[in-house]
Order: sequence, then structure tokens, then C-alpha cells
Amino acid sequence: MPRRNRVTPLGELVADPAYGCVFGNRGGLHDDDGRIRRHHVGRRWIACRLEFKGRRRALLQPGRYTELFFLDDATALAAGHRPCAECRREDFRAFAAAWPQDGPERPTAAAVDVRLHAERLGDDGPRRRWHERPVDDLPDGAFLLRDDGPWLVRGGELLRWTPARYTDRLPRPTGEPAVVVTPPSTLAALERGWRPAAVPFLHPSALA
Repeated sequence: MPRRNRVTPLGELVADPAYGCVFGNRGGLHDDDGRIRRHHVGRRWIACRLEFKGRRRALLQPGRYTELFFLDDATALAAGHRPCAECRREDFRAFAAAWPQDGPERPTAAAVDVRLHAERLGDDGPRRRWHERPVDDLPDGAFLLRDDGPWLVRGGELLRWTPARYTDRLPRPTGEPAVVVTPPSTLAALERGWRPAAVPFLHPSALA
């Protein structure tokens, strides 16, 4: 039976047997029996390599963080996660360099976490924040809401997200507002050309 540790672009935790290309966590969300009891713990939501320095352990161990899986890095970013500063050090450094900021210094991981937490969640618990942008202005890798579901922006198309792959394709509308899922600061980093090197940015089904 699949575990409820797959993450949608909306930040929801679902059970699905498909494998993801990106690993991550947002704290310990499960109880001693491996059942998900919390949406998140703290502000540190990270996206990691599937493998790093040969580290392996059983999933959902009592008292440890909850292992999460994402279809690809664009999904993790839309869900409100950021590149891990340990296993994806160079990805994070480049992400911080592309991060919108007032001063010349790159933000620390903690500073990124604080800003992302304010952008991804409302004041009433785990309810996600959305924002509105013209669909024409969105960079590749952004997610928007359409028909109550997440769709990926890629070139002149929108691709429907599912836990296993991208499916339906539609022409990208023009001259319309879009309800955007990807947090604004992450969106700015994508607009400035940031792309991951350590993990797949997009699942192969998006590239077909």
C-alpha cells in the first residue's frame, strides 16, 4: 500500500505508488505507526537528491523527519520547498544568488526559509497562498491553477500535473490573468534563469 508521502505542487500530501525524481522533507509529520499527522513542522522545507553519500534508512522511522517525494524539482518549488543547502550546495548557492533581495549579500538558508514560509502559507494554518500574474509573463517551470488542478507552464503550453507524469497539453492562453501556485520569490529566481543541476528540473514526460 503506498505511503502518503508524495507531494503535489499545491503542497498537499497524497498516497501514490509512482516514484518521484526529487526527495525532501519539511520535518517530522508522522506518528510512531507511520501515519501522517501534520502538514509541516517549522519553516525548513527542502528538496534534495534522491541519493547522497550512500545514506539509506527505512522510511517513516519514529522520531525522525518524514521522507517526501516529488515528481520533479518544479513540483517541489511550487509546493514551497527550496534546494537543500547540503546535498545540493551549488544549486542552493545559485538559487540564493537569483533570489530577490534588497542588499548585495546572498541570503542565508534561514532567511530564504522565513520569506518562503510567509509566501506559501496563510495566517490560518496550512492553507496555501496563491497570487495572480498574467499568464504571458510566467517562466517555464511555474505552476498555475486551472480547473482546480495544477498545470505546468512550459514554452507555449500548459501541462496537466499528475503524481506519475504530465498528461494533457493545452496551448498557453494569452492576455489572461493566472492564479499562480509557485511562490513569488521562487518565481523571481526562475525568471532570472535559475535551474537546478543536481536533480531533474522537469520530469521526462514534460519533455516528450
